[in-house]
Amino acid sequence: MELELSASLALSLAFAFALAASMLVKFWLATRQMRHVAAHRGAVPAPFAQRISLQAHQRAADYTLAKGRFGLVTMAFGAAVLLGWTLLGGLDALNAALRDALQPRFGDMAYQLALLAAFALIGGLIDLPLELYSTFRIEQQFGFNRMTWKLYVVDLVKGVLVGALIGLPIAALVLWLMQAAGALWWLWAWGAWMAFNLAILVLYPTVIAPLFNKFEPLADEALKTRVQALMARCGFKAKGLFVMDGSRRSAHGNAYFTGLGAAKRVVFFDTLLAKLSPGEVEAVLAHELGHFKHRHVIKRIVLMFGASLLGFALLGWLTREAWFYAGLGVQPNLAAPNDALALLLFVLALPVFGFFVSPLFARLSRRHEFEADAYACAQASSADLAAALLKLHEDNASTLTPDPIYVRFYYSHPPATERLAALPAA
Repeated sequence: MELELSASLALSLAFAFALAASMLVKFWLATRQMRHVAAHRGAVPAPFAQRISLQAHQRAADYTLAKGRFGLVTMAFGAAVLLGWTLLGGLDALNAALRDALQPRFGDMAYQLALLAAFALIGGLIDLPLELYSTFRIEQQFGFNRMTWKLYVVDLVKGVLVGALIGLPIAALVLWLMQAAGALWWLWAWGAWMAFNLAILVLYPTVIAPLFNKFEPLADEALKTRVQALMARCGFKAKGLFVMDGSRRSAHGNAYFTGLGAAKRVVFFDTLLAKLSPGEVEAVLAHELGHFKHRHVIKRIVLMFGASLLGFALLGWLTREAWFYAGLGVQPNLAAPNDALALLLFVLALPVFGFFVSPLFARLSRRHEFEADAYACAQASSADLAAALLKLHEDNASTLTPDPIYVRFYYSHPPATERLAALPAA
């Protein structure tokens, strides 16, 4: 008993320390970024002086600063909510209320699914004001938001329904495995989780994405011919070339591949096609093809498989330890399963302890971006790629002067200065 109390106290202290340390690092990085961007707001960096106007540079700086200030608020708020759920007893109180109300009448599974659903719903409602401010204040202020209130509500309702239709069945399967599959339940649950994720990758392009956006075949025959020639040179096959109505929600532009195997699609935002020349579109697509040529997608899926296997194995051990629950502010059930509680506590605690390894994944992602850029320059025009990158940075109001340490910690894509410097001369 004393050992369990010591272990639970140690976990509480470790969790509180990790949360405080991560918050201090986040605030330090955010304030460094804001100071660095503000200090360089007055002049366009020399390599871009002939291509980026001072007005565009200052707009990007102001957008970065506005998001940074708001980010400080959301970080502090998120930490307070996390403490409320865990050490201050919020999840414990929610669990007790639902267990007493539902478990005797409807059984263990209904009570546990209700706990997961209630947690997700309450968390969404807590975050809603911040999301609304980000969309209808900050994005609106800088001319990026195209979302109407009606469309926002429709998207929200669709998102909740799709989340419930997809999330509840996989949650029920994992909870059932935790009860029925014995000591190695975590291995079976990991297999189910991986199969679920692969199924989503296949179904997303044709089943889920069309619920939120309209996808039409690429109508520009000249661009279509150019894109198909590029894909033939690269040995890439896709089920179709589509244009997505991204302008309904945002002025930001993008292009991406989605799906696996024969279900792969090439998708262009309509905002991207409106801003880039055909050669620039080809260069952007060549960059995306570079990710597939270097098997970046497969590598990331394999990495996700390995990381999730370790996570499920760790969860399989923690679910049997009473100190895991007590150390995070929850008293484990005596007359009902603790599986849903364990899942929620794990999801809440893992990002806190995993925060300090996130720069490793960001570094890997930046390396992949350099590799994809190099491939794009071999298959298309490096001048077109450079022009496209500059246009996208300007149109998306991405700062040209980020803090170097902030970049190393957070950026999944290299900053424009590094990407352009790495491109071969046109």
